[in-house]
Amino acid sequence: MPELVLIRHGETEWSRDGRHTGSTDIPLTDEGRREAELVGSWLAGRDFARVLTSPLSRALETCRLAGFGDRAEPREELLEWDYGEYEGLTTPQIRERRPDWYLWRDGCPGGESAADVGRRVDRVVAELREADGDAALFAHGHVLRVLTARWLELDPEKGALFALATATLSVLGWERETAVIRVWNARGALSG
Repeated sequence: MPELVLIRHGETEWSRDGRHTGSTDIPLTDEGRREAELVGSWLAGRDFARVLTSPLSRALETCRLAGFGDRAEPREELLEWDYGEYEGLTTPQIRERRPDWYLWRDGCPGGESAADVGRRVDRVVAELREADGDAALFAHGHVLRVLTARWLELDPEKGALFALATATLSVLGWERETAVIRVWNARGALSG
């Protein structure tokens, strides 16, 4: 049964500063490029039937620097959460206007809700559950968290439970017929 290796892109200026970065195409920092090269070393020798990536440059560059750019299939479904009016703001800045705001419950005005993101990633989950071989997915923190919830057949809002740092590896797979998390938020080579 196929495994999915999730790779969150390397550091950007906005991810470093805690700013919600959806559709704004922010490049990797020097540190982010270094992290992406490390991801490549951690994945060395790992074979993937498919390599999917968000079309945004931070994910594409992470994929390229990790050594998989020549096989990358950009997928709109892997775009980051659309933060609408909250794009570029930090959570404390948003809570100055709306003190009880919680992304996973409230979504973003002019943007997406967790359910919206869930509907997008459900297409990828369904496709990859039926794949012949493992897949690598280079994308963004929140969309990968929602994708994980959907892999586990949880509501999209449950993605809140899966914190995810930049330039980390996570593995979704199986224990018999049950979808599981095999590795989460790892920095280093994966076994097997």
